[in-house]
Amino acid sequence: MLFPTPSLTSDDLAVLTEIETMRERVRHQVQNRPRTWTSGLRKFLTADAIAASNSIEGFRVSTQDVQDLMDGEHDVDVSDENREETLAYQRMMTYVQSLHDVADFEYSKGLLNALHWMLQGHHHSQRKPAGQWRAGPVYVTDPRDPRVAAYTAPEASAVPGLMTELVAWLNADDGWHPLIRAAMAHLHLVSIHPWADGNGRMSRSLQTLMIAREGFLAPEFSSIEAWLGRPGNTWEYYQELQRRGATYLPDQDVAGWIRFNLTAYHQQAQTVQHRMDQSAAVWEMLAEFTAGAGLGERVISALHEVAVGGRVRRARYEQAEGLTLQQAQRDLRDLVTAGLLVSVGRTRARYYTEGPRFPEPALNLARTPFTLIPPYAGS
Repeated sequence: MLFPTPSLTSDDLAVLTEIETMRERVRHQVQNRPRTWTSGLRKFLTADAIAASNSIEGFRVSTQDVQDLMDGEHDVDVSDENREETLAYQRMMTYVQSLHDVADFEYSKGLLNALHWMLQGHHHSQRKPAGQWRAGPVYVTDPRDPRVAAYTAPEASAVPGLMTELVAWLNADDGWHPLIRAAMAHLHLVSIHPWADGNGRMSRSLQTLMIAREGFLAPEFSSIEAWLGRPGNTWEYYQELQRRGATYLPDQDVAGWIRFNLTAYHQQAQTVQHRMDQSAAVWEMLAEFTAGAGLGERVISALHEVAVGGRVRRARYEQAEGLTLQQAQRDLRDLVTAGLLVSVGRTRARYYTEGPRFPEPALNLARTPFTLIPPYAGS
């Protein structure tokens, strides 16, 4: 038995409408912005989601370092364990995002186990097999005391039947809004806990996959993994899951879970909208600056990366602008000579950050904080 999808209140419907309005605006902006700029934003949002989702499980890599690892950089100052976890999650998320327009797509136990292997295959062992259902009990420990079981998942013998039911539900059209179905899929999977490890990230990834399959907006702009990874939100995430009980109790009202997810969708949409508006304004400011300084138009992307992301590497700039190695090196060297950038590190570990003559207004604008509005009155 799975959790029944609860009816939406008038407040829920109002919040969902606001989310849709913001998503429509983001889609329009993406369609009307330079591809170089939107590609960089997509990569940042993907890296942010990976960094945040992994951080919930204790693997802490900055969004900047995740971007570098995604770009194939080898000289990134992270532990071997964090590197492996980041790259495994990136491979799985890349595949999840690629499934958005597969014509004959369907959910299956095989697909879910294959995604789990991508995530956990490097940990595969007899005790914790990857890509197959667990053979024994599994517990979610209390974050405040690992000796306390905050949740005990269903018995292993019940997992195959529950996953059969879940796959059938995933492939059915029950008429609910895709964002509501994605939230429910997350709850179903994390509650069944079908694998020995990696269940949290798999559940968040399934939610992202369902958003991708909706096809309305690229999943990078709708995934709530980055929102869930913020420390305060992570705590509320754990608390909301614990409200479902210490054991699998699917015959209950989960309206609180839906409200929690609608809040996440709403505030992540606010975050993406702000980042798009801010980044676009920074791009335009840098375009005016480079034109006035007699610089080539293509260097805007390097300066923009520094302003909004803090640093740029040669390989990322080269790829973004479709340059040769020599062209990218020459451009960055010229920007250093002009005092717009400074070089940090040597050879393959080198990256560039703002120099003493970097336009201060662009930096100030890019680094101005913003306020998130609670979508529910009184929350």
